[in-house]
Amino acid sequence: MTPEDKARQQIDTMLVQAGWHVCDFRDANIHAARGVVIRNYPLNKGHGFADYLFYIDGKAAGVIEAKRVGSTLTGVEIQSDKYKHGFPDIFPAWHRPLPFCYQSTGVETRFTNGLDPEPCSRNVFSFHKPETLAAWLNDEAPSVMDRAAEFQPVYGLPSTLRSRLRQMPPLKEEGLWPAQITAIRNLEKSLAENRPRALIQMATGSGKTFTAVTSIYRMIKFGGAKRVLFLVDRANLGRQTLKEFQQYDSPYSPFKFNEEYIVQQLKSNKIDQTARVCISTIQRLYSVLRGEEISEELEEESLFDHSDLFRVPMPIEYNPAIPIETFDVIITDECHRSIYGLWRQVLDYFDAFLIGLTATPNKQTFGFFNQNLVMEYPHEQAVADGVNVNYDVYQIRTKITTEGSKVEAGYYVDKRDRETRAVRWEQLDEELEYESNQLDADVVVPDQIRTVARTFRDRLFTDIFPGRQEVPKTLIFAKDDSHAEDIVKIVREEFAKGNDFCQKITYKTTGKKPEDLIAEFRNSYNPRIAVTVDMIATGTDIKPLEIVFFMRTIKSRSFFEQMKGRGVRVINPNDLKSVTPDATEKDHFVIIDAVGVCEQDKTDSRPMEKKRSVSLEQLLQAVALGNTEQDVISSIAARLARLEKKIGPEEKAEVQKLAGGKSLKQLTGDLVQAIDPDRHIEQAKRDNPGVVEPLPEQIKKAATKIIQTSVKPLHTPELRRRLVELNKTTEQTIDIVSKDELTVSAFNVEGLEKAKGMIQSFEQFIADHKDEITALQILYSRPYKARLRFEEIKALAQLIEKPPYLWKIDRLWEAYAALEKSKVKGASAPHILTDLVSLVRFAIHQDNELVPFPEKVNVNFNAWMAQQEKAGKKFTDEQRQWLDMIRDHIAGNLSIEPDDFEYGKFIQEGGVGKAHQVFGDELNRIIEELNGVLAA
Repeated sequence: MTPEDKARQQIDTMLVQAGWHVCDFRDANIHAARGVVIRNYPLNKGHGFADYLFYIDGKAAGVIEAKRVGSTLTGVEIQSDKYKHGFPDIFPAWHRPLPFCYQSTGVETRFTNGLDPEPCSRNVFSFHKPETLAAWLNDEAPSVMDRAAEFQPVYGLPSTLRSRLRQMPPLKEEGLWPAQITAIRNLEKSLAENRPRALIQMATGSGKTFTAVTSIYRMIKFGGAKRVLFLVDRANLGRQTLKEFQQYDSPYSPFKFNEEYIVQQLKSNKIDQTARVCISTIQRLYSVLRGEEISEELEEESLFDHSDLFRVPMPIEYNPAIPIETFDVIITDECHRSIYGLWRQVLDYFDAFLIGLTATPNKQTFGFFNQNLVMEYPHEQAVADGVNVNYDVYQIRTKITTEGSKVEAGYYVDKRDRETRAVRWEQLDEELEYESNQLDADVVVPDQIRTVARTFRDRLFTDIFPGRQEVPKTLIFAKDDSHAEDIVKIVREEFAKGNDFCQKITYKTTGKKPEDLIAEFRNSYNPRIAVTVDMIATGTDIKPLEIVFFMRTIKSRSFFEQMKGRGVRVINPNDLKSVTPDATEKDHFVIIDAVGVCEQDKTDSRPMEKKRSVSLEQLLQAVALGNTEQDVISSIAARLARLEKKIGPEEKAEVQKLAGGKSLKQLTGDLVQAIDPDRHIEQAKRDNPGVVEPLPEQIKKAATKIIQTSVKPLHTPELRRRLVELNKTTEQTIDIVSKDELTVSAFNVEGLEKAKGMIQSFEQFIADHKDEITALQILYSRPYKARLRFEEIKALAQLIEKPPYLWKIDRLWEAYAALEKSKVKGASAPHILTDLVSLVRFAIHQDNELVPFPEKVNVNFNAWMAQQEKAGKKFTDEQRQWLDMIRDHIAGNLSIEPDDFEYGKFIQEGGVGKAHQVFGDELNRIIEELNGVLAA
């Protein structure tokens, strides 16, 4: 068989799989099926023979040019074009020239839709179904679709997706941020230009999902997209995305998205044929293509956890139930970078536009999307626009966190069973020494966790959020579920609070669904503190969150940025106060770094020469996701062999029952034999009768078949969980002897640099605008040429709070406190508007100390009272009460006028009439003097 014949044989198979009837020219029956492909079709003189010509519903529709494997195909398009023009006029055709052209080697296939406004070939995984091409041929013109009347089609040809995407109506901008408007317009421009892939980079919390939902709505309503796939990282994020669609109000109709179009979150391997949007994880989509069911728990874990488990892309074969045209558009929302490498065949399977949404792209992401970055909106710009809030980093370090510890022989320590958590005492007969990287894995040190938690408690209202009394919403990232359990217990003890105050939210939480706990954390007063491993690490929207607390290290830059991103979202002040009553607004969040995570080098590159160290749990998850690599199978077999020697008869019987009757020893033996090369060759010979020396691809196929059979028991989630539990070290040591000590508790160097930059910018702003802004003109003049009024300082505060400055009085005060602590007072006190006067005076070096304005007023008041007393003036108790009220009013308003006596406390005491009665003719003099002296 020649290479050309092999290619045609594979092409025939692909066509049959896609639902075509394939026959020779002499056996042709164009009505034998809806789609009929005829081999070696003779064309008009001078046009030769078409390798394949296909009919749809009895009329010619296109050609297929076959080439040997390895042939390049774009150069073949001229030949195909010749064939489509050479179809005889005496036979029926949908259009002339024939609209559809394929070029294929059986391995690579390219397709051109001549109905498109600018026909351009593209790679496709296989051939389209005849029903799909028939639908395209019969597509009605856009004018009778749900479109704006002024956008008319090009007449003469049916409408196509790409022609409709060129004629989108103007975007209604109400309810959209400027960055979202730009992203949608740029994306639609990219689609109109028929760019197959596009990347949108928008900072976490800047409305990526809403942007995507808006774009999808327009693609369906005006572009006529048949179905859109929305890929998420975890099933929990799928549920959150579904709510976004359900809450989306159409600006073009009185309906919500899901009222107008069906939105399906895939929970089984059945795609609803009426759904216009499908939400899925890549794991679920892979299982759908393979026709297999998938455990729900595999969808609850992020691909960030399993990024290094696969060395080769996941194998995909054509599935007639899920043809390549199932989706017109695929959107990937913050999926792990491996989706563009190891899982890319799942995406390449579909003939669809690919759109990526991410806050943390890397080189691989840019490369996958052909460098077509249609929107770049980084965190820094989002902060400047008021779409994100910035963050500070507060470090907590302890001696044991950094160095580990040592317990002398003879001391008693606790031993905790990992499975049951039962604790017993044991006297050490030799010294126990451990490193910091063993913490919360082999050794748990309660006092290390307690020291961190206690420092957090003690510094929270003085250093981290000065002046606050309610614990801000705090998310703590723990190393694993057991570590999270220990943290919850100690945090409750240190804060002397009950169960509602601090709760664990992990995949192992029982009693309530994790998403219900997340909703409570987001919307209710309690819990104030949530402890998780990674369930809330990516995508989850918790706007009131003000503290992101790391008690675990992160090696991946992208994952770390995602975890940080939980805190960046802005929130309406009233919504914030509804869950945190003493919070006035969210203008920043704080990262508390208890493990040095912010200082560690992070990378998105895979190790080149290092031997990967992967847990048994991760290896088993890889197999459950379809991995059949021999290195993975070998590693599992070796670990199960060790486990078989370690466990007792009861555990072995339990494993055998979960494995469907196979003992652990048999299961291990099956895995070892499954990677035996000799067995692969023998199986290949059985699969290919008459073959003496199987080809490499035949051996590879046989190996995959054997391995898939051997790992079948491991697809059972209960068995995998039990093997992981049994494989863990049976006990953890709990060091109750070592006492930890705090070494660092302060904002980090980066935070100090931010504070320095803010102060320099603030002081430069004052210098640049001292002749333009009334408040600055007055404060710069000594003695003051005019009295500073409240309206003028209010106008200054409003100006500096807006972009690009975004300076709040509290944040400026904290910045000065971080740099010049000895000169700054009242850092932990809540600040009022008139404190801006103190900030400006300190910035221009009129004052040597930065003190709250009311304190300065009080000092001046006491000095004035001393002068009055020295001059022989004495005040009655009633007069003193009124003077105190006048002082307090000036402290909050810069000055006092006679009209002010008709408001607030003054009116309660009798108003302006009472003031005249109390002070007599002295009232005006006293007001004038106090206005001049107290605010000086």
